[in-house]
Amino acid sequence: MEIYAHRGASSTHPENTMAAFQQAAELAITGVELDVHMTKDGEVVVIHDEKIDRTSNGQGFVKDYTLAQLREFDFGSWFDERFTGEKIPTLTEVLALFAATTQRVNIELKSDVFMYEGLEQKVLAIVKQHHMATRVIISSFDHEALQRVYALDKDIEIAALFGAVVIDIEAYTKRIPAQAMHVTLPSAFRNSIAQALRHDNTVRVYTVNDVLYAQELALLGVDSIFTDQPAEMAAFFA
Repeated sequence: MEIYAHRGASSTHPENTMAAFQQAAELAITGVELDVHMTKDGEVVVIHDEKIDRTSNGQGFVKDYTLAQLREFDFGSWFDERFTGEKIPTLTEVLALFAATTQRVNIELKSDVFMYEGLEQKVLAIVKQHHMATRVIISSFDHEALQRVYALDKDIEIAALFGAVVIDIEAYTKRIPAQAMHVTLPSAFRNSIAQALRHDNTVRVYTVNDVLYAQELALLGVDSIFTDQPAEMAAFFA
């Protein structure tokens, strides 16, 4: 089973921080998943939400702050006081960490609420700067963004994210075009996914935190999962 640490080692460390990614980098897993937004001054930063409210001691939208302003907030103490002082990381910093490993990095473009002009170009430039094009997956719920990625670079792996059941998911994914589909745990057990798997499509499932579900997915033919429990999953499938 290919195991991706969802937002880093997010069950034991504050999600999408260097602490979470450092922990994940030390595990015997396939890779990590992370989310990117763009700051007011055009920097690509790693955070899940459009707002910083949930995962920092600040408030407001990422897009309304410069990187320097975002660095003034604490992105660790909400999780545990041991992580007080964790800063929001840039994509450059995270890729620099994983460039020294063999792990893959799934970069989710969080442009499904706000359209960040030039986000695709900036992300691809950072990926190429770290010579990681063959180890990166670009995913998004914003399938128009994926089309823009494809227009810019036809060689990088693209994955379409789905939050609901899609009847003919295989045909839809090919229309984007994307090489993989990332689907929710419940929808992974639907007929459309079974058909996609029979046709050797790449299907990755999120977010799988129970080894029993992971085992069931493996029996279905799914060979990649995103999990908040990467150490436990790695131990189970070792």
